[in-house]
Amino acid sequence: MSEHRDSRAELRQTPSGEEPDRVLYVDPDATQLVTFQRTMRDEPVNCRAVTTGREGLRLLDEAPHAVLLVDLVLPDMSGMEFLARASRLRPEAVRVLVLDRLDGETVCDAVNKVGVFRILQKPWDGSQLRNAVRRAVVQHRLLTDNHLMAIRLQEVNEKLHVLNRELDATVAERTSQLLLSLCNALDLRDTDTQWHSRRVALYTRRLATELGVAGEELRDIERGALLHDIGKIGVSDTILLKPGKLTEDEWTAMRRHSLFGAQILAGIPFLLRARQLVAQHHERWDGSGYNGGLRGTQICIGARIFAVIDTFDAITSDRPYRKALGHAHAVAEIRKGSGTQFDPAVVAAFERVRAEEWEEIRRHSADPEVAPD
Repeated sequence: MSEHRDSRAELRQTPSGEEPDRVLYVDPDATQLVTFQRTMRDEPVNCRAVTTGREGLRLLDEAPHAVLLVDLVLPDMSGMEFLARASRLRPEAVRVLVLDRLDGETVCDAVNKVGVFRILQKPWDGSQLRNAVRRAVVQHRLLTDNHLMAIRLQEVNEKLHVLNRELDATVAERTSQLLLSLCNALDLRDTDTQWHSRRVALYTRRLATELGVAGEELRDIERGALLHDIGKIGVSDTILLKPGKLTEDEWTAMRRHSLFGAQILAGIPFLLRARQLVAQHHERWDGSGYNGGLRGTQICIGARIFAVIDTFDAITSDRPYRKALGHAHAVAEIRKGSGTQFDPAVVAAFERVRAEEWEEIRRHSADPEVAPD
């Protein structure tokens, strides 16, 4: 008795002004349908009753229904077939199967194959029918509320995702600007290599595209090239700006700058892939570089590209001990290092780029409006 009172109380919580839940009963026995309509007349639902599956599917196609009660045996199809087709039309409808006798196999199929919520056995009385419908309507409302809640939660999550992405972009932009300022400060300390970081970043981007690198990987490589010497912040000025030849101990300290750079970038998530280039930019194809002694494809593609570019920029830029050398000289030197210092595939790609393109990039590298990404 208490179960019946509870289901009725829940059913009557329908908000005022809303259309009553629709309940459809499909049964070939017209007398049974009349009894159904009479039994449900005081319930706050909109009841419909038809004798064939075809009529029932037409009503479902016209409007959503909260509950479907279906006899197992219909004149034009089985009750199971009707429920299967109904579930495609109105998957949100709660399904109740009505049958003359309980059969274990039929009940299992009804639950597992067509998602029946409840079994109602004939002959049912008014109390059983009303209780079955009430509970099915409550179930429908719960499912509907859960579905709406899931949609709203997804909308909120999407908005949060957009906000987080915008916040990440802002943080990335500000961090990039800060690191760019640090790189510019490093370049400006040595007037002989002014704009070196910006220039090699643009050079590296061009050579990477020649090798088919694109998208986020291209951006990561360009950022790594821009930041390749960030670790020199951790090298003493007495070593970094020494005009003469470095001692062995000083060279050891200088070589650590790639490790310092990797440590600086370790806590910046969006620069983790760029950090690989920073850590490996002095490795050599034959394994004779530093600090990891990596060789061949153990070295990330960004560092392999950068090795060629760094040498190219060093040869074609003025140095305290000599004037800049021409493009042809740089190509000849880089070709000599193919297979030892440099990845042969990267050297071949470098040679495919015309000298005029490299010169155009050099001219633009000192323009503040043409900053690397």
